Amino acid sequence: MTRGRLRVYLGAAPGVGKTYAMLSEARRARERGRDVVVGFVETHGRARTAELLEGLEIIPRRTMVHRGATFTELDVEAVIERAPKIALIDELAHTNVPGSANPKRWQDIDEILDAGIDVVSTVNIQHLESVNDVVQEITGVPQRETVPDEVVRRADQVELVDMSPEALRRRMSHGNVYAPEKLDAALANYFRVGNLTALRELALLWVAGKVDDQLDRYRAEHGIAGTWETRERVVVALTGGPEGDTLVRRAARIAARNKGADLIAVHVTSADGLAGGDPANLARQRTLVESMGGTYHQVVGDDIPRALLDFARGVNATQLVLGASRRGRLAQVFSRGVGVTTTALSGSIDVHMITHAEVARVGTRRSRSRAALTRRRRLAGWAMAVAGMPALTAALTPFAEGLALPSEILLFLLMVVGVALVGGMWPAVTAAVGGSLLLNWFFTPPSGEFTIYDPENFLALVVFVLVAAAVSVIVDIAARRTREAARAGAEAELLSALAGHVLRGQAAVPSLLARMRETFGLGSVTLLERVGEPSPDDRSEPGAWRIVATSGGPPATCPDAADTDVVIDDDLVLAARGRLTEAADRRVLEAFAAETAVALRQRRLEEEVNQAKPLAEVDRMRTALLAAVSHDLRSPLAAAKAAVESLGNTGIDWSERDRAELLDTAEESLDRLERLVVNLLDMSRLQAGVLGADLQPVLVEEVLPRAIDDLGPVRDHVEGEVPAGLPEVLADPALLERVLVNLMANAARYSPPGEQVLITASQYAGQVEIRVIDRGPGIPPEAHDRVFLPFQRLGDRDNHSGVGLGLALSRGLAEAMGGTLVPDETPGGGLTMVLTLPVATGAVST
Repeated sequence: MTRGRLRVYLGAAPGVGKTYAMLSEARRARERGRDVVVGFVETHGRARTAELLEGLEIIPRRTMVHRGATFTELDVEAVIERAPKIALIDELAHTNVPGSANPKRWQDIDEILDAGIDVVSTVNIQHLESVNDVVQEITGVPQRETVPDEVVRRADQVELVDMSPEALRRRMSHGNVYAPEKLDAALANYFRVGNLTALRELALLWVAGKVDDQLDRYRAEHGIAGTWETRERVVVALTGGPEGDTLVRRAARIAARNKGADLIAVHVTSADGLAGGDPANLARQRTLVESMGGTYHQVVGDDIPRALLDFARGVNATQLVLGASRRGRLAQVFSRGVGVTTTALSGSIDVHMITHAEVARVGTRRSRSRAALTRRRRLAGWAMAVAGMPALTAALTPFAEGLALPSEILLFLLMVVGVALVGGMWPAVTAAVGGSLLLNWFFTPPSGEFTIYDPENFLALVVFVLVAAAVSVIVDIAARRTREAARAGAEAELLSALAGHVLRGQAAVPSLLARMRETFGLGSVTLLERVGEPSPDDRSEPGAWRIVATSGGPPATCPDAADTDVVIDDDLVLAARGRLTEAADRRVLEAFAAETAVALRQRRLEEEVNQAKPLAEVDRMRTALLAAVSHDLRSPLAAAKAAVESLGNTGIDWSERDRAELLDTAEESLDRLERLVVNLLDMSRLQAGVLGADLQPVLVEEVLPRAIDDLGPVRDHVEGEVPAGLPEVLADPALLERVLVNLMANAARYSPPGEQVLITASQYAGQVEIRVIDRGPGIPPEAHDRVFLPFQRLGDRDNHSGVGLGLALSRGLAEAMGGTLVPDETPGGGLTMVLTLPVATGAVST
């Protein structure tokens, strides 16, 4: 069965019109004859959105009861049984009610897609896992419901529903998003212009990244090597010379002229050693590039201009920055150089030749010997062998009578040595043989015949051939050794860069695979892991392997599907596609593979450590508990015991006043002990995840007075200003009361004499905020999270104030009810504890 297609409408904030756009598209699809049903759509009470639902077939929702409250959820089975062509399912990141088949709605949608049904859904940028923490920093509001980015990236279509911040605020002012009583709080908090602008930029950048991925896949699948100038990408080529700093800064300025442009630095390590650079310079320039928001890459290539252009086209670069040549004028006469050659082959990529201070010192630069035999040199050697020997013969023929044979042999030997130095062994051997024949024909009596009368002349020609061949072999061996040394140096430099890559904390598996793909110019690199037990023929069976990570185009699904594979161990194989790698590259490939395996194991160890952290935390809390409660359990027990023993002493005639005081002391001590034991039990239940919360619609204005009464003597220091008409919140009445008591008692304890603790409440964005405000010393912002750790009191050494469970327990109870508890600074000094609870489904302001 063909899997259905997923289309997602992505918005920057609530109210931009995602659901409206989804329903509008559904109505257009229905008019075109498509079978469309509504699986789950939430109108949030917006009349214009509700109007679009009219006439569309709606699948009844599934009703569920959880802790006494009734909820409705998407009925996955009913949608699959109905089998429409398109299903509309709102709120992709929604968390299902406990007891549902799947914990998240996106998992429900996966089942529907597997049934061959197309799905249209919606999501806001703040619900994407990768930007969730950024959104919280911007807005100050944590988002409990998130969806993995990969779920949205896998969607066949992602459409951005965009609206300027000013337009969205105007829409809210007209009552098209929230009810009037919620409007002021919403506009003053989450929907500030700055917040909306930042969220809009996040959404635009995320969608741009998604489009980039789609474009790269399309170009890879269709074999498109040309550059498509959809986005400015500036590549700067670094040689490792001192001019690199100038080039990086100039490239950064070029990139800065285009909003959103990428800065990419690349260093080509050539197998013939021509691109070797100072490692210290390269390290400094890499740091400079990364400090400017760019990325650094290193590739290996025999032909530097082609390697540069292959890399630039691979990253879809639009501009290439090169430094002006530091070679002397004579060298430029014999070879055009990297800059000129790159410019000639660049095609649609703009090449910038940047002058620098090093150009002025070209005369002091030592020339680098071209020891390795490139293709151009071999061709030049053959040309000298074929044309040089006849030319030398023609030049010497007029002087044949005046020159002795040894002189002519030496001149021919000099030519052979020149051919060997330029073209290597085989052109030189050819020149030696051809030279001996030319010497025999033109300069050895009798002339014009391949006959030698004088034995000494024959010996001289034989020695000439042997010497020429020996010189040719020696030159060729030296050239090969030079090439091998250069290649070894290039490999060492690459491995050094790999080691630095790991030491800088960049050992993530995808990063290593991407670096390997860039280095060797591969189409894709995939890390495969065996699923079951090894078998003789599982190398060609995709079902026997799973993809751990991949980089590049379509991945290899099994080792035999790759052009090159490196076996790491019995269960891990690195599979590369795109081209066959050379045998000489095997060592570096194996180094990459080994490092990738280490990174994978490191990642898994970190995951195991993270799984063990809760157990370590339990042990830490147990130790802290034993240390903290030793005094707090003894004190009330000792006081109660002393009071009871005094009352039981028949030898003392207690007055009524003394008896009443002793009874009050015993009662107060036992009450204190009871509160401590209850808090400890609840904290242990929270840690074990077994504390039950009976969630039901609750009015804050009904719970608050009971909580104030429970404060006892300090109730007179608390003042409540909760407006009437707040909607009901979804909470456990008893737990909510305990949270409020703890917060108000903590605020009253630290408030200066004569200062009242103020309780306020407001509503916005489907939530109710309860604020407990004091004018005490407050807490530094960097300690806001630490104040919620159990068994401590921040900056306080008073052992008579309790074990420090109040705020930790309050946050735990708030989260158990689906809410949050965060500290904030009170304007003018002090601490404000903000308790946020969700509005009960269907609750409206009165």
